[in-house]
Order: sequence, then C-alpha cells, then structure tokens
Amino acid sequence: MKHKKLKIGTIVEIIKSGNRFNAWDKDGNKLTSHIRTGTRRGAYAKGMALECREGKGGRIYWWKVPMAKFGKVVKNSEVPTKPSEISIPDGHEDVVNFIKDSYSLKPKGLVMKELKWKYLIRSAVRGKNIMMTGQAGCGKTMAAKSLVNALDRPDFYFNLGATQDPRATLIGNVHFDQGKGTYFSESLFVKAIQTENAVILLDELTRAHPDAWNILMPVLDQGQRYLRLDEADGQETIEVANGVTFIATANIGNEYTATRQLDKALMDRFTIIEMDVLTDVEEFGLLSYMFPTVDESELKNIANITHLTRIEATTDNPRITSGVSTRTSVEIAGLMFDGFSLLESADITIYPQYDNTGGVDSERTFVKQIVQKFVTDGSEEELFTDHDIKS
Repeated sequence: MKHKKLKIGTIVEIIKSGNRFNAWDKDGNKLTSHIRTGTRRGAYAKGMALECREGKGGRIYWWKVPMAKFGKVVKNSEVPTKPSEISIPDGHEDVVNFIKDSYSLKPKGLVMKELKWKYLIRSAVRGKNIMMTGQAGCGKTMAAKSLVNALDRPDFYFNLGATQDPRATLIGNVHFDQGKGTYFSESLFVKAIQTENAVILLDELTRAHPDAWNILMPVLDQGQRYLRLDEADGQETIEVANGVTFIATANIGNEYTATRQLDKALMDRFTIIEMDVLTDVEEFGLLSYMFPTVDESELKNIANITHLTRIEATTDNPRITSGVSTRTSVEIAGLMFDGFSLLESADITIYPQYDNTGGVDSERTFVKQIVQKFVTDGSEEELFTDHDIKS
C-alpha cells in the first residue's frame, strides 16, 4: 500500500466502475490505489465512506464512516457514476500529442520505462489487445491496473488462472428455478464486453484452460470481435462494444509451473509488452516510495538481496533457479513496516521459495548466505566480496 502524501482525516467516497470500486476525495482526487480492495468493496456495500486514520506506530488505515461525513447521503441501492476526467482525442494529431504527453499519467509507484509506458498507452488508445509478459512478480498486473487508472475507463478483472469452469466464467450457466423453469444466466464477462471503452484484464492467461482460449479466439480477433452464446435462447453471438481493450498477463517460460504454452494464433491477437526486471537502484526507489517510514538502510538491504539473487539466476552456472521477485521485496518491506526484522521477513517470504535438498549445497542455503550478508556484522563466512555486492 502507498501511504505517501496521504492526509490524515481525508474522507473518500467509493464509486463502482465496472467491477472495480474506486475511491474519490471531495476534490476529485482518485485514491483507489491507497486502499485495499476488500476495504473499498465493504464500504460500498454498506453505503459508507472511508476516513484515513493513523494508528499506533504511524500505521495508516481506513475506517468506515457515514456518508454524511463526506457531505452527502447515498442509498445502498444507488449505483453512482463518476465522469471520466481523461479526454481521449479523436483526431490523429491530437492522439499523437496525447501519447507524447502520457508519461505524466504513469503513477510513481510503477517503475516502467517511458518508451514502454507510451507504447502501452498507445495500444490502449488504439484499441489493441495487449499482453504483458515478464518474470513473476515484476509488475505486469500493476502496470495493467495503472493503465486503467490513468485512462479512467470502466474496467473488469478476470483471473483466468483461478477459473475451473471457463464456459461459466466467460459465457454463463444454465440454471433451474421452480418458478421460471430452465433459464440461461449470462456471465459478468458478457456484460463487460458490451461496455463501451471498457478495459478488460485477463490475468494469468498462461494458466487458463485451453477451453478458455477457444472461447476467447473470436472475441480477440479484430476481424470478428464477438462471443458465441450457444446456450442463449434466440441469441447466437454478442458483439464486442466499441473501444473495448483487452489486457492479458502471461508468465512465459519453462520455469513456471501450471502454465501452458500459448497457441500461436492466440499470441498473434496481442501486442506484446515485456516488463523489465528492476535494477537495485530502481527497486530501492520503489520501496522508498511505497514505505517512506521504513529505515532507508533496511530498504537498501532488501534491494541488494533481490539484486544479488537475480544476478546469480542469470549466470551460466546458476546456484539458484530464479531471483527474488519485486512482489516478494515489496512484501518484505511491508512486513518490516509492521515491525518484523529483515531476517524474520526473509524466513517467511524468501526461503520457502527455494529447494532445501542437498544440505549445505542447496539453493536455500545459498540464499540464506546472501541474506546473512545484510543482517549480521560480517563475522560469518563471507560468500561474496565487497566488489560482488556493489556490482
């Protein structure tokens, strides 16, 4: 969570957009990324606002308060809407200028090169299907969600890797009711593709069942853009609305378990944007932005540990199969924000990721030695020289 620049006492209203619950303050500032999804969803369900408060040790949290404190009363049955503050131009020259100036829309919490961010914006503005690739935990999903926030469009999220029944998720189900008899209930995905200018995130596409790929083929094809509903009475297909953009995230490579090799025809339906692995300097900058109250030297230690594991994983004869992801380093910083030590945080988050087979020659032992370089006084046997650590 990002706590920087938050003012204690700020009150936000929760507004539903697609299947996302966005948070807006009285001045029209969007604070969605500062508040956990469950907290936002819970406040919306109860028709309440959220107030930013400070707890023990400087911990920031959000507390449900009556909408009257925000300055209005909203009934639970109402579904308020918020007009987009981002105007996407139509003319070619205006579109080009919009893309050129779009780097200012990138949130500081997302570390992404300017060229790739502009390419991401251009792909969305032009209605391209986008596939975000890169190592696990490198920020693919975050980049996709940042694009949604930047363009302020209706958005829908579908985790295809967690879907056991692709047809039910993407099309719908046949149900029986004693009063109605047998009837067909459309999925949220059907509603999503009929929402103009919606951004639809298809997370973990490489973990999806091949049946999901087959269903998505005509939906993603620029020459077709429809979803076949063979269960629906009197309606064979649903057309994809104008301006709908699909963003998929994918882990591509043999090192990822439970992933499938994507069909070439499916891959061809996407514009591919590869997320970069952060350097130690970039990692430290990100952690400092997200956790400004955590000791700077400790954040540097986290960045150094992750950097060293990534270097080792890319050598000709690596002693570990993969480096520590940015997702893990952020979790470590979060634990330290909540009072855990670096050693305790590594024990919980890093070590279980590495094989312990082989004793002193195991991957886990090797990673423990890296961590020890940054939590002891150096009296243990040194695995790296000072030159190795600084490189």
